[in-house]
Amino acid sequence: MSDLCFTPARKLAQLIRARKLSATEVVQAFIAQIERVNPKVNAIVTFLPEDALKAAKAFDRKKPKNLPLGGLPIAIKDVIATKGVRTTWGSLVYKDHVPAEDHILAERLKAAGAILIGKTNTPEFGAGSQTFNEVFGAPRNPYDLSKTCGGSSGGAAVATACGMVPFADGGDFAASLRNPGSFCNVIGFRPSTGRVPAYPHPYPWSNLSELGPMARTVSDAAFLLSVMAGPDPRAPTSIMEPGSIFNKPLKRNFRKTRVAWSRDLGGLPVDPAVAKVIEEQRRVFAELGCIIEDAEPDFSGATEAFEALRGLTYQHRVGALIKDHRDKLKDTILWNYEEGRKLGAPDLAKAEGLRTALYHRMRKFLEKFDFFVCPTNQLPPFSVDEPYPKEIAGTQMGNYLDWMKSCYYITITTHPAISVPAGFTEDGLPVGIQIVGRYREDFSVLQLAHAFEQATQIWKRRPSLVA
Repeated sequence: MSDLCFTPARKLAQLIRARKLSATEVVQAFIAQIERVNPKVNAIVTFLPEDALKAAKAFDRKKPKNLPLGGLPIAIKDVIATKGVRTTWGSLVYKDHVPAEDHILAERLKAAGAILIGKTNTPEFGAGSQTFNEVFGAPRNPYDLSKTCGGSSGGAAVATACGMVPFADGGDFAASLRNPGSFCNVIGFRPSTGRVPAYPHPYPWSNLSELGPMARTVSDAAFLLSVMAGPDPRAPTSIMEPGSIFNKPLKRNFRKTRVAWSRDLGGLPVDPAVAKVIEEQRRVFAELGCIIEDAEPDFSGATEAFEALRGLTYQHRVGALIKDHRDKLKDTILWNYEEGRKLGAPDLAKAEGLRTALYHRMRKFLEKFDFFVCPTNQLPPFSVDEPYPKEIAGTQMGNYLDWMKSCYYITITTHPAISVPAGFTEDGLPVGIQIVGRYREDFSVLQLAHAFEQATQIWKRRPSLVA
């Protein structure tokens, strides 16, 4: 049963379509895996075995055709509204909340034939790249239960790494797909702004927070993205290209592809254990035929722009809750909200100007290079009891966002970026490498990630607790 749970999602879907496996058999296997593993890692927080099994049996009776995810189970992140199924946002404010309508993403997954098996753990309102909350507690890193799995899509990453789901959805503002992907040895892909529509959304014009896929392989991430992506009139910034563009073959020749290689994105502190793993993989890109050069764009102003625009976003996210529920919100959310309240129109205008300048510097940089490759995270997984790291390689962090700069520097440019398993530290902790592509060239990012993944095969190393 465990081997079935680690079968690639594409293959599982093919076997179900060919009637070589029933949806019931598949869902039963994943239910058993969740029951066996989840008590150790706390990744699935609202578990729906009876409902999932009922839906699988109904699927097998009807045998619907042309559903790409037909019969595959999925657990949806607990910040995505699911009609009739508790959605808490990891907050005591919403600990008993049951939405009356589905989020666009839940709609699409269900319409494609996916079977909801549960919800995945997330920090309160998805804030921070360490997953813990007062409703469900913290999920554990499956490679070391004393460590964090990252966040905010932490439960999704753990569930995927442990074979409790074939793949998962997540969201990424500062680092929330890439960070847990790196910490859990899975794929975390932040697509281009507007690639995956979001509704309901408190701030639909924002282009900083994006939804995307998590999976054990790049192929499965592309498979899930093919269903997640595509325009919707309820999401005004959505890209008009259909999700089906991600179903094309990923294989590509990278001979003479120009890659900019950065060890620290221009001076960020990086833990030596991470730096060692990343540097060892430079040769892989050379063996793929890439022309590699040490270079990075000028990230001046990225921190000021990101912190200001995140502060603005938190006025939308929690502003309506402050008066009646301040005592239920964690301190970092209150800090983000209060920092946003300090901003005036000149501050926001400056932040937008800094972001615009950074976008154009990145755009011009990627006219010379095809890809930008750098560390995903600046340090390995740290203690699960630590809300966020206070220092990296001897450099003190000023706030709970500072340690995420290797990801949020990319966020602020709105370019697509993926974290791919790159190796393990001497302590056996996963390390991911980040591949950034040209504006809206999401498929190209997936292609290079796929080539790297196939060359290294690091993704095949499973946590010992699922052996």
